[in-house]
Amino acid sequence: MNTILTKSLRVATLVAATFSTSHALAAEKIIKIDGSSTVYPVSEAVAEEFQKISKTKVTVGVSGTGGGFKKFCRGETDISNASRPILQKEIDACKEAGIQFIELPIAYDALTVVINQKNDFAKKMTVTELKKLWEPAAQGKVKTWNQVNPAWPNTPVKLFGPGADSGTFDYFTEAIVGKAKSSRGDFTASEDDNVLVKGVVGDVGGLGYFGYAYYEENQDKLTAVAIIEKAGKPAVLPSKATIEDGSYQPLARPIFIYVNATAAAFKPEVKAFVNYYLEQSKPLIEEVKYVALPEKEQNAVIKHWKELKPGTGFGGKAEVGVKIEELLARIK
Repeated sequence: MNTILTKSLRVATLVAATFSTSHALAAEKIIKIDGSSTVYPVSEAVAEEFQKISKTKVTVGVSGTGGGFKKFCRGETDISNASRPILQKEIDACKEAGIQFIELPIAYDALTVVINQKNDFAKKMTVTELKKLWEPAAQGKVKTWNQVNPAWPNTPVKLFGPGADSGTFDYFTEAIVGKAKSSRGDFTASEDDNVLVKGVVGDVGGLGYFGYAYYEENQDKLTAVAIIEKAGKPAVLPSKATIEDGSYQPLARPIFIYVNATAAAFKPEVKAFVNYYLEQSKPLIEEVKYVALPEKEQNAVIKHWKELKPGTGFGGKAEVGVKIEELLARIK
């Protein structure tokens, strides 16, 4: 009798333990995020804070804006970080997979063109000069600085920039060359902005571009180039003030998160996370050196989110100089 009772107790204990473990696993909530290396510092900071006040695990990957959208449109992630708007081919991929999305601008960034600190001649550059450096026709031909501007020295140019999966690459080529992804190919490309920083620091003829936050982190090693948008315009350096007042053109841009609309509607943890992101991220955005949206624009984004409106305010391509409120008003 005692033996039977002992066995019964063991079985009961095992069943209880199994139920408890299964229940715990079922209760574990995970939000998956991937995409832009530019947006990563913001989403990672928000995720860290959100996990402190919730029982939800938030994972944040970095596969570039394009790589992130591939995962998102396969249904592998709940949220996609993006440093440029969703493209038509990505919209089509999401549609084919039955995935709707909510487009949310979360901050402003300024693509920053940087040169080696020993470079004392190209501290100001026109958009035309940058185009001459980066357009496809420059490949294998524009190799020295004096080919860009005859007043500059006959110093070899070494270029560093994001890879083709990067939203920063798409936006820069749209803004400078006039067409997204239209670029010379003979440059050192990396999705890791730290690789680009090291490249420019290590080459006296180096020039590169990446998000403002990475320049801020490395401004003791690099020189930011003041951009002249067009003839007659002043040379403007990237800063919080010049981003907010719209004078840093054409390289100031909004950055985004894209939320799976089904996850937003049926996963309370996703809804709670995005609520937290939009309402509590301002100090975190500023901490990682991006520019928070002005209050009026932020309120418009929060209203848009609460209405859970799917779709994009863009026509399936990057667009330079668009205002946030105009963007949101396009989504019907």
